[in-house]
Amino acid sequence: MKTTALPPSSAVRDAISNPPGLSAIPAAPIAIPHEGGELYDRAGFGVHWKIDGDQTARRFSIVHHPLAPRVLAAPLHRHHREDEYSYVLTGTLGALLGDDVVTAEAGTWVFKPRNQWHTFWNAGDTPCEIIEVISPAGFEDFFRGLAVVWPDMRKFAELARKFELDIDLDSVPGLCARFGVRL
Repeated sequence: MKTTALPPSSAVRDAISNPPGLSAIPAAPIAIPHEGGELYDRAGFGVHWKIDGDQTARRFSIVHHPLAPRVLAAPLHRHHREDEYSYVLTGTLGALLGDDVVTAEAGTWVFKPRNQWHTFWNAGDTPCEIIEVISPAGFEDFFRGLAVVWPDMRKFAELARKFELDIDLDSVPGLCARFGVRL
């Protein structure tokens, strides 16, 4: 007896493309050119928004971070809601992950899990660019808030609380001295 595979029913197709508990992602193609998306630069630390959470059913977001030579991206900090995955496009990324120091060249992924104290910087004398995958989405909006409140430290502290972000501002002088960077 010959059997023929039948195409999956629409219910099966829907279950495969939209597992239970996850919202559907719009099916329209998205192509983002290098120049596409909003851009903010804070003294050599750039945020170039590429994919927002509303485009991924809040599963993840993506930002592009250009970093000027020897620039510290942030004070020592930890996230309580999201993980970050950084892919080095160009240059050399330095990262402090807990007690471990990582130096990552182009083509390297660096994982910064939630609840781990960390920071990162451009460890070289040439520009560094990374793609940051944030999961789940939402933290990309912290950077939008940063663009509005910086350098007001009181408003910055309120923004950090809103995004469940612990920040050690006192870590900056030691990080700059230890790694030869500037904020």
